[in-house]
Order: sequence, then structure tokens, then C-alpha cells
Amino acid sequence: MKIAIAPITLVLSVACLSASAETITPLKGQSQEIIQQDISACQSQAGSTTSSSTSPQTGGRVRGAATGAVAGAAVAGARERQHDEISDRVDDDVKQQYRQNKAKDAAVAGAVVGGSRQRQDRREDRRNTQQSTATAASAYSTCMQQRGYQVTP
Repeated sequence: MKIAIAPITLVLSVACLSASAETITPLKGQSQEIIQQDISACQSQAGSTTSSSTSPQTGGRVRGAATGAVAGAAVAGARERQHDEISDRVDDDVKQQYRQNKAKDAAVAGAVVGGSRQRQDRREDRRNTQQSTATAASAYSTCMQQRGYQVTP
């Protein structure tokens, strides 16, 4: 009996390597067919506990720059309206240059903020993925144990 269990355990550990780095040993004399069905069912169950991330992974700097440019132009326009008496004496080209400079400065700041947010989102996605992977591995292990297998790392 010990000779037959060793090859089955070896086959199971190789077959399950992609699902997890665990060795599965049948404790109730399950047939190869039942073992494969249990592995498939538990992998399916563990896979259904994970969720996918939908947060954007690219374009943070561009979105930040666009938002910053709009904000910079709005601030420049507001300042211009605050100082109407001075603004009336300034050439239109100078006003336009002032608004463009403010928009450029705000776009640069927005790109920095957008890039920072994008990096934060990526770090959070990695943490969530690691947590989901650990949850799925735990669910798979629990399922196999409930079906009469010894699961060892």
C-alpha cells in the first residue's frame, strides 16, 4: 500500500504545482478519477473567491497634466478678473502668455501628482492580488482537506 501511495502523491504534487505549491495525499483511498475531480472542483471553488482589479494602470501622468492645465488656466483667469483695473492696461498677448505659463506650471504639477497616484494604485493592486492569491490558496487547501486529503506545503 505504501508503494502505491508514493507515486500518487508524486503525481498529485506535480499536477497541483500550477495551482499551489502543496502536496496532496489522499487519506480515504480515493481513486485517481475522484482525486482529479476533487482537485478540479476545489480549484474552481478557490478561483471563484478571487476578484479582478479594474483600476487603470496607465495614463496617470497624462490625466494629471490635463487636469492641472485646466486648473492652472482657471486660476490665471480668476486672478486676471481679480485685478481688472491692471488687466485693462496689459496687452492681450501678455495676458495670453500669462495664462499659458500658469497652465504649463499646473500641468507639470498635475503630471507629478498623477504619476504618484498611478504608482499608489499599482502598489494597492499588487497588495490586493497577493491577498487574493493567499485567499485562493487557503480556500483550495481547506476544500481539499474537507474532501479527505492531507495538504502539506
